Amino acid sequence: MNGVHDMGGMHGMGPVLIEKDEPVFHAEWEARVYALQRATSFHRRWNTDMARFSRERMPPADYLAATYYERWLFGLQTLLVETGLVTAQELATGRAATTAGETALRASDVAARMRGRSSARVAAEVPPRFKSGDPVVARRINPVGHTRLPRYVRGRRGTVHIDHGVFTFPDTNAMRRDPKPQHCYSVRFGARELWGPQVAARDSVYLDLFEDYLDAA
Repeated sequence: MNGVHDMGGMHGMGPVLIEKDEPVFHAEWEARVYALQRATSFHRRWNTDMARFSRERMPPADYLAATYYERWLFGLQTLLVETGLVTAQELATGRAATTAGETALRASDVAARMRGRSSARVAAEVPPRFKSGDPVVARRINPVGHTRLPRYVRGRRGTVHIDHGVFTFPDTNAMRRDPKPQHCYSVRFGARELWGPQVAARDSVYLDLFEDYLDAA
């Protein structure tokens, strides 16, 4: 979606500040938010793309004022209500309306859950539309749902660099749990194609883009 979260290439947001020896969490509540996100995903009511989309729907002014894990907390609360794990009233009061519910994640299972890794790669035989060296153009789309196609690259011409293989398509997976497996490519864009003649001619930007984002140039 064309939301405030898609900030790539935007000016006026200030410098990127690098914190020396940055800790994993700056406060205990951040660690708790991360743990809650992992623990509640045990119910498999949502996937990674749905989780990303939940954070993207944060009101723009709140999003810009929020810290990283405040955005995570907003997204988690959104998912909990939308999937029926809790009600809005329960969130507001901090009190459960009923003792009935789904099976909780047992303490003995937490370590294995944290070690688990998920992958969007799909073992499906899907023929590629493009190959290395093919000229392509990123589609000019303005989706109302989730997308991983940045605004700044839409309509720009590039060249396929690498075919990464077949993966779940995040746009449909976030909206209706449709994996729509397809190839994802590393696409090279000249920096001047993206930013204009004021940048160095030799510079390039590589983006991982799905087939549904690309047309033959």
